[in-house]
Amino acid sequence: MLANKSLLPTSDQALPGRQEALVLENRHYVNGRPIVPPFSSDDSQFQQVVFGLGCFWGAERKFWQLEGVYTTAVGYSAGFTPNPSYEEVCTGKTGHNEVVLVVFDPQVIEFKQLVSVFFESHNPTQGMRQGNDRGTQYRSGIYCSDQQQEQLAKTALEDYQAALNSAGHPNITTEIELASRFYYAEQYHQQYLAKNPNGYCGIGGTGVTCVL
Repeated sequence: MLANKSLLPTSDQALPGRQEALVLENRHYVNGRPIVPPFSSDDSQFQQVVFGLGCFWGAERKFWQLEGVYTTAVGYSAGFTPNPSYEEVCTGKTGHNEVVLVVFDPQVIEFKQLVSVFFESHNPTQGMRQGNDRGTQYRSGIYCSDQQQEQLAKTALEDYQAALNSAGHPNITTEIELASRFYYAEQYHQQYLAKNPNGYCGIGGTGVTCVL
């Protein structure tokens, strides 16, 4: 049993989960596009990245509003438990982060622009929390599709770290790694703030601009 939700479990401590994946309505509530692949008749035009920046309700809204982002979905990743439920993730015993999958057209919006939005939309220095939301599922993370994205993200972190330090902020705690499997969250979480415009959104930035 893990008493501290701010400590990541090891693989042998994680909940067992299940083999059955969720069945979702494959339609983005805002733009009507698929949220489960294939996303279009030619997915080769798109790239993907997964971001964790606190409660995934507000995080997803930040990205679906951007021109060049084709579709988004919320889910769980970077942990151990297969096909976890939201309740299981909230125990801190899955290792997963609350994340948003961003499918984008690089001819319209560059990866570095998404990273700028990511850094500016939350406080990436807070470790296992975001504001009043505390626990491993609220940690800051960039989960990349390939090594090129990973290197670009690490360079962006260094640049933003310098800007934050100049403004008196501590070191960034964002984890940057190649993406592991993305597990879709339950239907009611998908595009939650479009369905519930007055719903809770706990993310907020530092006020420091991320210029990349």
